[in-house]
Amino acid sequence: MPMAKKASPAGIAEASFAARNLWADQVFLARGASGGERAGARKIRCDELVLSAFPAPDQRRNVHLKTLTLKGFKSFASSTTLHFEPGVTCVVGPNGSGKSNVVDALAWVMGEQGAKSLRGGKMEDVIFSGTSGRAPLGRAEVQLTIDNSDGALPIEYTEVTISRTLFRNGGSEYAINGEQCRLLDVQELLSDSGIGREMHVIVGQGQLDSILQATPEDRRGFIEEAAGVLKHRKRKEKALRKLDAMGANLTRLTDLTNELRRQLKPLGRQAEVARRAVVIQSDVRDARLRLMADDLTALRNLLAAEVADETALRERQAKAEAALAELRTQEAEAEAAVLQEAPHLVAAQETWFGLSGLRERFNGLVQLATERVRNLQPEAIEESSGRDPEQIDAEARLLREQEFELSREVEAAREVLAAAEARRLDAEQALLLEEQRVTAADRAAADRREGLAKLRGQVDAARSRTQTRSGEIERLTASIIEAKERGEHAQGEFHAIEIQVAGLNQGEVGLDQEYEQALAALQRADSAVEQLRTAESVGERERAALSARLDALELGLSRKDAASVLIASTERVPGVLGPLAGLLQIDHGAQAAVAAALGDVADAVVVRGVDAAVQSVVLLKEQDAGRAALVLADGAGAGPAPVGAPPVGTWLRASVRCDDSLRAVVDRLLVNCVLVSDVRTAADAQRSHPDLVFVTQAGDIFAAGVVHGGSADTQSLLEVQAAHDQTTRDLVVATHDLERARYDLVAARNVQSTASDFAEGALNRLHESDARMAAVAEQLGQLGQAARSAHAEAERLTLARTAAEAAHELDQQNLSTMEVRLAGAENEPAVDPAGDKREIFAGQAAGSRQDEVDARLALRTGEERVGAVGVRAEQLERAAGAERQARVNAIARRERRAVELVTAQAILAASRIALSRIEGSVAQAGRDRTAVERAKADRDQLLTKLRSSIRELAGELDLLKDSVHRDEIARAEQRLRIEQLEEKA
Repeated sequence: MPMAKKASPAGIAEASFAARNLWADQVFLARGASGGERAGARKIRCDELVLSAFPAPDQRRNVHLKTLTLKGFKSFASSTTLHFEPGVTCVVGPNGSGKSNVVDALAWVMGEQGAKSLRGGKMEDVIFSGTSGRAPLGRAEVQLTIDNSDGALPIEYTEVTISRTLFRNGGSEYAINGEQCRLLDVQELLSDSGIGREMHVIVGQGQLDSILQATPEDRRGFIEEAAGVLKHRKRKEKALRKLDAMGANLTRLTDLTNELRRQLKPLGRQAEVARRAVVIQSDVRDARLRLMADDLTALRNLLAAEVADETALRERQAKAEAALAELRTQEAEAEAAVLQEAPHLVAAQETWFGLSGLRERFNGLVQLATERVRNLQPEAIEESSGRDPEQIDAEARLLREQEFELSREVEAAREVLAAAEARRLDAEQALLLEEQRVTAADRAAADRREGLAKLRGQVDAARSRTQTRSGEIERLTASIIEAKERGEHAQGEFHAIEIQVAGLNQGEVGLDQEYEQALAALQRADSAVEQLRTAESVGERERAALSARLDALELGLSRKDAASVLIASTERVPGVLGPLAGLLQIDHGAQAAVAAALGDVADAVVVRGVDAAVQSVVLLKEQDAGRAALVLADGAGAGPAPVGAPPVGTWLRASVRCDDSLRAVVDRLLVNCVLVSDVRTAADAQRSHPDLVFVTQAGDIFAAGVVHGGSADTQSLLEVQAAHDQTTRDLVVATHDLERARYDLVAARNVQSTASDFAEGALNRLHESDARMAAVAEQLGQLGQAARSAHAEAERLTLARTAAEAAHELDQQNLSTMEVRLAGAENEPAVDPAGDKREIFAGQAAGSRQDEVDARLALRTGEERVGAVGVRAEQLERAAGAERQARVNAIARRERRAVELVTAQAILAASRIALSRIEGSVAQAGRDRTAVERAKADRDQLLTKLRSSIRELAGELDLLKDSVHRDEIARAEQRLRIEQLEEKA
């Protein structure tokens, strides 16, 4: 990627103006060289100008971009890193080389969300899509490093690296110094440095001239934007839009109020139907209560019967447990007796087994001793079956003498063999010398013939090379002429296409301006649609929340007590006006205080006069509906009104508005009540004015000698009614806002569709222009490459022809030299070898080898005879020694057998005596063991019977326990049903 290069004076002036008037800390120029520059005109066009602007000269910070790394972003398939320095940075290159992609990367990494702003149809277009020689990539990544050495950014790093990664599947990631974050985090980090969202400026192609020639009003707009005034202007515009919307909502609210007044009569009829339904519900409730009473009586009788059955089962269970305990005691005693006698049985068994084993051992010993005595009886003296040792020694001495004579003959044969080997070596040496002489003579003759043939081949090869060099020189000359003609033709076409490029550059400027305008209009339309969509979503959520709150409040207002019965019986009691909470209007924040001051009266029903009150009380008694508080409209005179303002706070009755018929009642109920802010103020005021009642906004009451306060578990009916009224009003406003937002959203989407179509058309035209420019640039590159290749080929061919001519002259010289050498070699005489004596020497060598073989055979025969005689003599000597040792061993064996016979006879006699005594002991041990085993069997039988009885009794006891347990569960369930019926009743 080409880095910063020297710019033209016009470019330097433009950058200086930007730095001087906009306080830009860093200016980034991406410049493209046109065909005129290559032709020598040196015309430089600024494609993009990026200014990082700051608020004011006194707040200027030394922030600049240090590096920009692109991986897979548009045309940057491989990882590319650009290093910047403070000041002007220029990127130059032909059209279509990717200069604008660098500027797109800067905007994209700083949070650009519009694909069309990046000259694409969708955001996926920023990922490298592949070429004919390289596959497409799966993601695009851009990293921007900002110098933060002076701490301009609110982060504790001298360098801040912001990265953005987009995957082809649509996923996107942002990171700050390698830590993943949100787009909002990046925008907030950059906002203080002046390069955050809508606080950096990208001046596109053809727009720099509008800045340089701007009017004072336009320059003021640039300065205000750089100084951060833009966000305050947007806030002002947003506030004005809200005021306009509020006025429209107010108008809509008036219309809805008028409409609601017309809907009150149908709602009154619905209320009458609801009151009749309440009476029917009361009758149903009475019938249910009577049925519950019958069910409760039946369950109680059943419970008493089951309790009696449980008592009988428990008595049987106690008897079974006592019997089981007795049997377990007997079982324990029997087991203890068995355990006590177990050692005696074990000892008797061990004694019997031990004596039986000892008897078996002595039986075996008697049998073994008897067998040994029989085997050791005296035998006849063994006759010697071997030869006499003296005779064997005599034969061995004769064989030793014969071995000595044969050894002397072997030594004589060895001397004969040595002489034969010497004669053979002399004959073979003479034959070898003769063969070497003859071979040397033959080789000399062959070398002369071979040398002549090789020399003739070299002469023919040199003549052929000379002819080949001549043909190559002619071919190179023709190729040089052809290459020069191609170069001149390509150069001519190159200059012709350069003239066409100038016209294309002028048309591209207009297309860029058209696209920028269309893109700006589309961005405005997208922003408007997004804002309206957000407003619609917020409005829907707000309306849904208000509807749910209104339903919950209506459920809270629906009452099922004596007051609801009176409200539903307006036909029987015409004087019932309704609940007091629905007839009062209380200032916001005073609902809890008024409810606390009124107490139970806050849930009262308003009736007109004493007669209506009497009818209401009679009705409640007739229907057994409970008790209710009644407030008599026009039935009580007003109490003494307090004089002047209260010592602190305000009079509580001033926060309540109602009809004139209730005014006197409300004043009397709230007489001497003062509304204060907190508990401390109420306590201090009560000490100094004990005749007044002070009520806090939270509902705490401080009166003479009495204090009511704390946290309320639920809201009073007054608070619920006030919340219901406020929620109703908020729901009407929210519905109107939602309808207005939907209407505006439809219009904005139409504008967005029109702007999108226009921008897409401008982008297509711009892409077509870029494609034409790229095609022309590619054609220029091909023609330039063709011209350079042709000139280079001509130069290379010229050098090759020069080398070929030099080689041709050298081949001519070598050919002349070799022809002279061939003529001299053919005139030399041939070499004739001497007589051949190899057959004579070969016959002598063969006779010598035959004599040597005969001598070696005689030597081997003698050596074998000597070895055989020696082996035989050695065998006879060993046989004589073995015979002498056998006779000594026989004498020792007879003596040992006599001693062993005496020992075996003594052991046999002792074993028979011990065996007779052991037999008696074994019989006695057997009788003792039988008696102990019989006693154990009797106790085991008794223990088995006891355990069988215990199992039967334990099974019966388990059945009784299960029955008692089931009865307990059933009674518990019956008691629970009785309690539920009692609670329900």
